Amino acid sequence: MSFLSNIFKKETSVLGVDIGSSAVKVVQVKKKRGKAVLETYGELALGPYAGIEVGRAVQLPAEKIIEAIKDILREAKTTTLNCGTALPLSASLITFVNIPPVPDKQMADVVAIEARKYIPVPLSEVLLDFSVIPKEEQYVSDDETTKTEKQGQEVLVVAIHNDYIRDYQSIMAGCGLNPSFYEIEIFSSIRAVVDQGIATNMIIDMGARSTKLYIIERGVLRSSHIINKGSQDITLALSKALSITVSEAENMKRTFGLKGGPEYKELTEIITVNLDYMFYEANAALLSYQKKYSKNVSKVILTGGGVLLKGFTDLAKISFQTEVTNADPFGKLETPAFLAEEFAQAGPEFAVAIGAALRKLAELE
Repeated sequence: MSFLSNIFKKETSVLGVDIGSSAVKVVQVKKKRGKAVLETYGELALGPYAGIEVGRAVQLPAEKIIEAIKDILREAKTTTLNCGTALPLSASLITFVNIPPVPDKQMADVVAIEARKYIPVPLSEVLLDFSVIPKEEQYVSDDETTKTEKQGQEVLVVAIHNDYIRDYQSIMAGCGLNPSFYEIEIFSSIRAVVDQGIATNMIIDMGARSTKLYIIERGVLRSSHIINKGSQDITLALSKALSITVSEAENMKRTFGLKGGPEYKELTEIITVNLDYMFYEANAALLSYQKKYSKNVSKVILTGGGVLLKGFTDLAKISFQTEVTNADPFGKLETPAFLAEEFAQAGPEFAVAIGAALRKLAELE
């Protein structure tokens, strides 16, 4: 009997896969006594696969991405092929539309009609998904909803080109992985770093190529924005201004950041100028949201490898004048206590992979 039960034992370990612009990350978790337990994780820079420096954003052919994923799966000693995969925000079109009150069974057709105004290709060429934004009255009192029923409904619409999905399916198949879903990285991040509650938070995700801003209210995405500057822009600016190689600039940035002291005054100034631009853009998005909805953002959550720059959080606190904290996605997992400091430091880089793994784990329930 025990022999048969072992044969049919349900797979409990799952992977979250995040293929970023400069690195690929994987996180393997399992469910144990009702908790998500970390089994292994790993990160691998993609720059070397394109013959360029670590930390640089790359556009790799599928075979190189497959090679990199196989390498990190081997290095991290993962033991399962069942996974969820995050797609970059740049692969999608995200918009909000207002539709008139309609029965639930007609919702999809009405959303598709409205979405055509925003999607520049035939709907047959995209995978379309949507989510109705709950009205505030629904949180307060069902009786109060009647006064807004005639105002229609706000809907979050996400479109991904079918070609992009097929490319990812090909990559996953080439790695031997079995993904049950592909989701935009925004939603993986939200799952991993935003706590339950009614507070409005802004997530700043600083990658190598770009910086993404998401405003989350009651756990629901309400606004997204891309700043076309990322951590590699700081490296390239340092390389040019200091007449050093890109590799040397990356090393200086990682070693000293904004904490280099008086002897690294020029380094500090160059980094600060670049971050000031990003913070200015982020503040503009934040103020625009607050003005539109008459609501304050109570916390700014920092994710992405770029925010690990020394002194980044301190500068962000000055810029935003509100609570600023580094994301702690490993806090959603059971991890070895003696590595708590290491996980706190690595957390912002693994938010997307952990978020994808948590969704995949929930599928087992």
